[in-house]
Amino acid sequence: MARRRESHDGTAMARVLIAGCGDVGTTLGLELAAAGHEVFGLRRRAAALPAPLRPVAADLADPATLRDLPDAVEWLVYAVAADGFDDEAYRRAYVDGLGHVLRALRDRQAPLRRVAYCSSTAVYAQADGSWVDEASPAEPRGFSGQRLLEGERLALGSGAPAIVLRLAGIYGPGRSRLIDQVRSGTATCPDGPPTWTNRIHRDDCAGALAHLLALRDPDPLWIGVDDEPAPLCAVLDWLAARLGAPPPRRVPGGTADARRERTSKRCRNAKLAASGYRCRIPTFREGYAAMLAPGAA
Repeated sequence: MARRRESHDGTAMARVLIAGCGDVGTTLGLELAAAGHEVFGLRRRAAALPAPLRPVAADLADPATLRDLPDAVEWLVYAVAADGFDDEAYRRAYVDGLGHVLRALRDRQAPLRRVAYCSSTAVYAQADGSWVDEASPAEPRGFSGQRLLEGERLALGSGAPAIVLRLAGIYGPGRSRLIDQVRSGTATCPDGPPTWTNRIHRDDCAGALAHLLALRDPDPLWIGVDDEPAPLCAVLDWLAARLGAPPPRRVPGGTADARRERTSKRCRNAKLAASGYRCRIPTFREGYAAMLAPGAA
């Protein structure tokens, strides 16, 4: 039998299907392709995917469009984004779509060697500023966390070795919500105890996924955040200073504006760091500074 070829980092090359190949998926796909893997990107409008990613035009919500998936896919990366913020949209994206693509692959090939599912720290409902890690209880109260947790269970029960990466708020090029709020004067800060927030740069989403996929026998559950949880007001004040904008308006802690941040928790990336991954963008300061630099997209 011919010896299996290896990628540039010494791991066996794989045929990879990235389902939901948007911003994070494309960044990951380019990184995996540069390492020597063969990467297919699945999205509704796939023609615009950059080379060397191989486009697969399909709709995860419509099983009929998944009949012509590539053969011999070895790794499935599920990195979708819901097209709305309601229970049906989240079920369609994070549960039904995963079930559809797993069944389509199961019907046409040998078992997958790896499944990676992009979840969210929204599965943690802690609101008291406590530290959260992979061993903390995940008991979401809202539909978003509940559907994500349902998708996690589906991935972990798929029969393939699975990785679940719970990502915090993703930011980076094209994801400038906080910058826009501070610049427009619509950002608000709740008075009272700090509202702790967690984030991860788009490049570290892709980097952490590539790192975990390359591990020989990774644990199934990981948290993907940068090195420093930060109070919401500290982030907004820092942005205001960099933008030369007025400080965000303070609002009483019990108002609707203050309650928009539903949780307050500090997520640890200690397990990811212990596995050998180092954040490329370690804190919000480096990430937002790059986004605010002259000439940045």
